[in-house]
Amino acid sequence: MNDILPFETVTLDDENSALVLIDQTRLPNDVVMLRLQALEDIREAIRSLQVRGAPAIGVAAAFGLYLAAKQSKATTFADFAAELKSASDTLNTARPTAVNLSWALRRMEAAAHRHQQEPVARIQEILYQECMEIYTEDIAMCRQIGEHGLTLLKDGDGILTHCNAGRLATSKYGTALAPVHLGQERGMRFKVYADETRPLLQGARLTAFELMQSGVDVTVLCDNMASQVMKNGWVQAVLVGCDRVARNGDVCNKIGTSALAILAKHYGIPFYVLGPSSTLDFSIETGDEIVIEQRGAEEVTQLWYQRPMAPPGVSVYNPAFDITPHELITAIVTEKGIIRPPYADTLSCMEA
Repeated sequence: MNDILPFETVTLDDENSALVLIDQTRLPNDVVMLRLQALEDIREAIRSLQVRGAPAIGVAAAFGLYLAAKQSKATTFADFAAELKSASDTLNTARPTAVNLSWALRRMEAAAHRHQQEPVARIQEILYQECMEIYTEDIAMCRQIGEHGLTLLKDGDGILTHCNAGRLATSKYGTALAPVHLGQERGMRFKVYADETRPLLQGARLTAFELMQSGVDVTVLCDNMASQVMKNGWVQAVLVGCDRVARNGDVCNKIGTSALAILAKHYGIPFYVLGPSSTLDFSIETGDEIVIEQRGAEEVTQLWYQRPMAPPGVSVYNPAFDITPHELITAIVTEKGIIRPPYADTLSCMEA
């Protein structure tokens, strides 16, 4: 698959000890690359959505923890491990919902502990290798998600998507948008309807941006227009990403996803969730156990406006995610293949 953009979403400049990422809060109008070295700056980039999307957050966290470890002057493993744990805890507080953040940090810490008998300098080298493996694995996983997802689509299909689960949400290719990019490269032509995705407008700002860069036919919808395009018969499949999947197949994704699943069920349209196996969280039985991130009121009332668009002091409910019940999901697509109900059985086969 050819690069659709002249930059990488998130990468590591080891020579200059910097995490390099595109500031997604500036898209689509300005393409600004950030070079972050301090741990607090990296945490803030994750918290403020300068880097976003579950896979990209995991990769950024792994790079950030490596950079923190690289700066350590500890001479004993005990001191090094304490510093690593502190840095990991700092990054892990950036966002509570997407499982890839804590998954990547745990994996990095585990790599250090497996080699605790070795010199600290050697462990630092091992952590570099580990974070680069997380990065390259993400690229390979997304490519395979695209291959599997493409088998569910036909040339000319209308596809509805929500938020951004494309190149900008991963190291490369994307999850829910990977089949679209891959099909476009192979001469297939899809018509994509991108929900605007209130209140942060990831669909309008990011999905539309990257699909246009790739030459895909894309139309932006306000979120409350999805039912009408489905009723019109313009949508043959709904493709969404995921931030966490419970053992029973309940899916946590950007707020508004569950509404699309309900609509798709009503209109008889397949509803597919696409994401890497790292988003499968076998430590929780159902979606009810997932902590839903609550974000600031200003995102709803004033972020995109010259003047506030709600009365001063009004209460605002602003959950970043919702839970889509497993019974509304046609299939879950990972790099390992297409998983269908009953998810309590089929997902358990993937548990490590």
